[in-house]
Parts: sequence; structure tokens; C-alpha cells
Amino acid sequence: MTSGTSVWDDVVGQPEAVSVLQRAASDPAAMTHAWLVTGPPGSGRSVAARAFAAALQCTAGPADQGSTGRTAPGCGRCRACTTTLAGTHPDLTVVATDKVVITIDEVRDLITKASRTPSGGRYRVIVVEDADRMAERTTNVLLKSIEEPPPHTVWVLCAPSVQDVLPTIRSRCRAVVLRVPPASDVADLLVRRDGVEPGLALDAARAAQSHVGLARRLARDPEARTRRRAVLEVARRIRGVPDAVLAASELVEVAKAEATASTTERDAAEKAELLRALGVGEGDTLPPKLRSQLKQLEDDQKRRATRRQRDVLDRSMVDLLSLYRDVLVVQLGAEVELVNSSHADVVRSLARDATPEQTVRRMDAIGQARERLEGNVAPLLALEAMTIALRPQG
Repeated sequence: MTSGTSVWDDVVGQPEAVSVLQRAASDPAAMTHAWLVTGPPGSGRSVAARAFAAALQCTAGPADQGSTGRTAPGCGRCRACTTTLAGTHPDLTVVATDKVVITIDEVRDLITKASRTPSGGRYRVIVVEDADRMAERTTNVLLKSIEEPPPHTVWVLCAPSVQDVLPTIRSRCRAVVLRVPPASDVADLLVRRDGVEPGLALDAARAAQSHVGLARRLARDPEARTRRRAVLEVARRIRGVPDAVLAASELVEVAKAEATASTTERDAAEKAELLRALGVGEGDTLPPKLRSQLKQLEDDQKRRATRRQRDVLDRSMVDLLSLYRDVLVVQLGAEVELVNSSHADVVRSLARDATPEQTVRRMDAIGQARERLEGNVAPLLALEAMTIALRPQG
């Protein structure tokens, strides 16, 4: 961060939440030791959690007992702030799984870390970015540490909504709810932080429906914009059942390819690191007693690839939902901005060829496909049922 900034600058469109967290970081009377940060995907849950952690560690802010005349915590310039935001502060632990679930062993390791006193910071902060990916048994292991944390330990759990966390956990946490930030705020962030051209930044923010991470990717990666355009074109290409089946297959194959591309290099590096740690040289035969460790790694990597594929498919369906939302806007003559203004030709074409009732049914079919994927239905089956429902109805 540069001079004149603060740790809160990247928490866009969340003034109420920032106010609550700022006060807690500066006023011991407003502080508690278990927090639940919720909000829709892309609202900035993990960004807000890390900013809060940095403010708690900030050496420019007031001490635990409070003080006057000092800079508000979260200056963004001191070493505590910069290392916390970078994820390298010794008293910060962040769990951000890209697997289907957070395992019980991972949670037990967190509990062990939470019991230690801070090595130099004001607090030991444990951030769990995907608290909704803990099974009930795993969450129950965490309960006692959340309920009775050591004096200088702070838990910050993140989830899409409070309903995604067990009642026993959420009842012991203070909730901070984030909202979908305005697209203009996300665009301003892209211009300020990434140097994106303002027009492109606003198009990306709208296309991403204010999901900060996706907006940044769309603004910076021409291939991401091309892939998204191809997904939207799927809706116009489907004229019958054969087209629908082919489109479903294409969507699944693209998701597999993207998941493989994003995990292959990492998988190879992890395997090489494990073999080095086990003392196995390149080309050596792995002793039978060590094979279970390699299998565990491979199983974790498969789960990660599965999660990634599901996430890519879900993002494609969200893009299609945004398209049909725009179609419905045009059909009803509503005076609101289109999400996909740069694809207005596709929107108008679909609007001419269907009724509002048919558009709503198509949106329902996409929503049902998302639910089926979340319920572990085979991706191709879920996508085929969806794309068949998207075909023109005579």
C-alpha cells in the first residue's frame, strides 16, 4: 500500500460493515473474540476479514486499553498492517480451502494454533474463509474454541450467509453482513488499484455482477472475456435437443479443461515437494509404507479439481442467469441497466423469440441445475437437463 491509504480501501461498498469492524479494532468495549462475516459471493468477505485482522494488529492504532490522539487502527503502512494483508504476519492464520470440504484434521490444527499466545502482535487471528465448507462433525470440534477462546485469540469465520453455519456456531459469533457493492464502486477499485480503463472497468464490474474478483479477472484477462462471451452465445445457438446436448457437453468440457489448467502445475509441484520431503529421488520406486501419504495427496488434489470444475460450471450458469435476467428486463420494458450491455444483440434476439413466462421458466431451469450440481448430481446430466429447457418452445 502507498502512503495515504488504509487497510479498508479495498473493502468496497461496505460502509456499515467497515464502521462496525473499525470500532471493534479501536474500542475494547466493542470487541469480541468470535466474528462471522457473511455476504454473497464477490462481496469481499475475505478482503474484509483480512482488513479487520490487519486493523487488530496495527501498531499505529490504540492499544488494548484505548488511547487518544493516535492514528485509527488499520493505517496500511506499518509492518503489522502490510504483513497481515500479505498473509505473512506470524500471528495470522488463514484457511482458504479450494477443496470440497475443510477436514476435521485441519480444524484440529487451527485449534492448536488458537491456543498459543501471540508471538508479537496484539492478537492471534484465525481467519476461516470458507466456514460453510465444514461438515457438522468438523464444526462441533471447533465449538469449544469458539465458545471459550484464549484471551488474545480472535476467530473470524466467513460464509455466504448465517444459515450456512450451524446455529451452535453462529450464536456464539458477532455477525457482520456484507452486501453486493455497487458496480460503480467495483469499477473505481479496478481503475485505482489495477489501472484498468474506466469503460472496461465498468463493463467488467457489471458483467461480474459486482463480484470483485471476477470483475478484476474479466478486466485484465481477454481470454476470460472470450470464454464468457462463448457461454452467453450458447443460449442463442440452442435450437433443438441435439444442440442442447452438444452445448451441455461443451460447457462441461470447458470446465474440465479450465480446472485442469489451473491445478496441473500446482499438483505437480506438491507431488515433487512431498517426494523430496519423504527422501524419494526422481525415478525412484516409492516404498510401500510411504504410498498412503502419496495417495492422500492425490485424493486431496482430485477433490480440489472437482471443486474447481463445479465452481467454473456454476459461474457459467450465473452468467446465463444474468443473460436471461436482461432478456426479461427488455421483455417487460423495465428501465434498469442491463448486466450484459456489451451483449445487447444476444439479449434482444432472445427477447424477440420468447415470452416473459418462457424466460422465467428458463431461469428456473438454470437455478435447478445449480442446485443439482451442489447436490453432487453428475455435471453432464445436470447440464443436459438445463440446456434442453433452454431450447425454443414452439
